[in-house]
Amino acid sequence: MKYKTRLRSRISNLKDQKNPDLRRNVLCGNISPDRIASMTAEEMASAELKEIRKALTKESIREHQLSKVGGTETDMFVCGKCKGKNCTYTQVQTRSADEPMTTFVLCNECGNRWKREQSANSHNSE
Repeated sequence: MKYKTRLRSRISNLKDQKNPDLRRNVLCGNISPDRIASMTAEEMASAELKEIRKALTKESIREHQLSKVGGTETDMFVCGKCKGKNCTYTQVQTRSADEPMTTFVLCNECGNRWKREQSANSHNSE
């Protein structure tokens, strides 16, 4: 059964109109028969699908970091969506250590999330 499933996956990916690169690479010999037989679904995915997965993974990591840290309640930010000031923020070092921290803000009223990357010489809050 596992063999049939893997075979169907290969055929489906090779026939996928949104993934012409995989088919082209197999036909041109850039991907050998041995290699196509052992490729994972992620490796066979189209460039578009890989980008979508990458964006979803990045967003999931950010959401996980925000929910894990909890944040600090404040009224120093104004939500761009509902104009409320009941917010929670967290600061994360997302760039190199000599760069300022990135502030992630969550509006506790409407759930809107945004980030603020401070410039190196900026010390004022919004």
